[in-house]
Amino acid sequence: MPNILEVALPVHLYAQFDYLAPEQVVQPGTRVRVSFNHRELVGVCIRTKQHSDFPLEKLKPVKAVLDEQACIPQELMNLCHWGAIYYVYPLGEVLNLTLPKRLREGLPEQKPIFWQHSTEGKGLPENALKRAPNQQKLHQALLVHQQLSKSDLKRLKINPATVKTLQGKGLIEQAQSALPSQPPTTLLSASPLTLNEQQTAALEVIRYHQFSCYLLEGITGSGKTEIYLQAVARVIQAGMQALILVPEIGLTPQTVSRFRDRFNAEVVELHSNTSETEREGNWCAARDGSAQIVIGTRLASLCPMKRLGIIIIDEEHDASFKQQDSFRYSARDLSIYRAKQNNIPILLGSATPSLETLNNGLQARYQHLRLTQRVGATQLPSLEVQDLRNQRLIAGLSPTTMEQIGHTLNAGEQVMVFVNRRGYAPALLCHHCGWTAACQSCDAKLTLHAHPRHLRCHHCDRQKAVPKHCPKCRSPELMHRGLGTEQTEEVLANQFKHWPVIRIDRDSTSKKGAFAEALQRLRDGAPCIAVGTQMLAKGHHLPNITLVVIVDGDQGLQSADFRGIEKLGQLIVQVAGRAGRGERKGKVIIQSHTPDHPILELLLQKGYHPFARQLLSERRNANLPPYTQLAIFRAESKRPENAIELLELARRLCQQTFPASPTFTSLGPFPALVEKVQDRYRYQLQLTSTNRKQLNRLLSQVTATLSDHAIAKRTRWSLDVDGVE
Repeated sequence: MPNILEVALPVHLYAQFDYLAPEQVVQPGTRVRVSFNHRELVGVCIRTKQHSDFPLEKLKPVKAVLDEQACIPQELMNLCHWGAIYYVYPLGEVLNLTLPKRLREGLPEQKPIFWQHSTEGKGLPENALKRAPNQQKLHQALLVHQQLSKSDLKRLKINPATVKTLQGKGLIEQAQSALPSQPPTTLLSASPLTLNEQQTAALEVIRYHQFSCYLLEGITGSGKTEIYLQAVARVIQAGMQALILVPEIGLTPQTVSRFRDRFNAEVVELHSNTSETEREGNWCAARDGSAQIVIGTRLASLCPMKRLGIIIIDEEHDASFKQQDSFRYSARDLSIYRAKQNNIPILLGSATPSLETLNNGLQARYQHLRLTQRVGATQLPSLEVQDLRNQRLIAGLSPTTMEQIGHTLNAGEQVMVFVNRRGYAPALLCHHCGWTAACQSCDAKLTLHAHPRHLRCHHCDRQKAVPKHCPKCRSPELMHRGLGTEQTEEVLANQFKHWPVIRIDRDSTSKKGAFAEALQRLRDGAPCIAVGTQMLAKGHHLPNITLVVIVDGDQGLQSADFRGIEKLGQLIVQVAGRAGRGERKGKVIIQSHTPDHPILELLLQKGYHPFARQLLSERRNANLPPYTQLAIFRAESKRPENAIELLELARRLCQQTFPASPTFTSLGPFPALVEKVQDRYRYQLQLTSTNRKQLNRLLSQVTATLSDHAIAKRTRWSLDVDGVE
């Protein structure tokens, strides 16, 4: 009986496919090239078997085996298999997502290049090349590290010409494989900081050779990162690897810098800002074990690791850990499962943990570690709520706030003004007839941008020129309404002419390196005003910022999303945490039109933890997550009746298996908050259940039936398990 390969292909079908195996042994996780529906695809071998449900004469042979050994290790295969089942998504597409671009295309792996001393170079004294500083720098780096990768050379700012010169002299040579990891005696390149009592207690609780999920709830500035660093040191000393996930690309350089400054170890990055070549090299280094520390965004949670010893997720509450298209996985939840399968610890850090994570900590499913004081002499900032009612505002800022900004700048300190909306103004309207500039493709207003002056839709990115007259009544009296970062920047620059105003949002940092450059200006410490969106809200250590202004503290209080108030509380605490992280005490001004709102008062007077516990109590009474499980079917079509028909079918299929009851409910179909985007009408069906396993079985059955139905062929649809939006 010939061998048969079961292959997962990158097609949106909930099945694997059988092919006749070649003569050589093909391991699970090996890439193969096969013929599928009149085209060639690169798939991944799942297993070898002896029997198929199809006649042998109908099976096609594998065209080529692309790897000598498994490209994807078994541990990652198991993780992807679980993720495909839990999030009800085709396994072939999940596996394809884990691979770098060249490997997805079937190209051979590019072996990483390492540089090391030749026999002649090893005999040189430390200062042998002092007349050539760049060559001396490379020579001395190799004496310390033995080998340097391309990423190491880039980090050390050693240019290719220097490498070529030393190679020409016969002092260095390329190595085809990495040397064994550095011995523990040379692991640290900088001494660890002294921990306070709370940090020490938290670090000592962690057990490194067994699974446990730790929630590290620490106020901003409490030294969570130092705990990460010292925990990772213990893991690497044991010959294992560490995986650190951060929510934003903007936080990656800062985190990478701290780990590289601390360790004489290979630290690699995995996020969308790395080039495809660099990503592939780092991916392979992590899989083969030469990279001891991997730092990245949610993409890195699907990175293969040879000897994974700990997973750390910083700012675990952040919604960016949840993928919002294609494979809608949560990097946090996927990593918890991965840690359990590998029998290793996972550390979830946040000053404002999500209600799901906090509830698990309170129920003792996770070990709950708390840091309630800032490290060193730094103090928590004072909070001041300003009542904006009946005040004359300038670009959303009260006269008192303007005065406080001036005092701070005159004292040689920095100010951060938080405006959670980019652009100049969120709306352009006619003062005569009330016409509003709206997107033709979306149910959304066009945002006015000033530099360059244009209108833009932030849903479909449609752009158009700003009209000189109202298209409806021809009146020239067009005015803007609302507030954006550009308008705030302009007003503050006019008001405080002697100090620079630095705007940090997605528009101002679109060029490569612009975000890092803006942050460096703030770190330099000169008095200035930073105007920013959520990009500035978390993780950044800017010690000379002593005043933080939250322009609109009411956002989220009236949100249609049941998580709106939770997100508002997290945002306020995270933004406030940027103040007073240096020697001087900070101050936070929260401007509000509802300063006496009870939930806002609770947050500001008692802190995030009591605030979150109150929200948990409300969620329990309302039968909402985390006390129930949530899944959302989404459908969109240029013909709204198609989307509604598909979701009605999904609802009927659900109710055939589980009629409405206290343990299972369905809501919808109903329009999305923004019903039309890019000329497509969007609708949703929301399912809630108190039984996770029961809900998962139901979703698998309904998804399989929907996929075969005619309406699914002409309607774009998706399923979001544990949706956060």
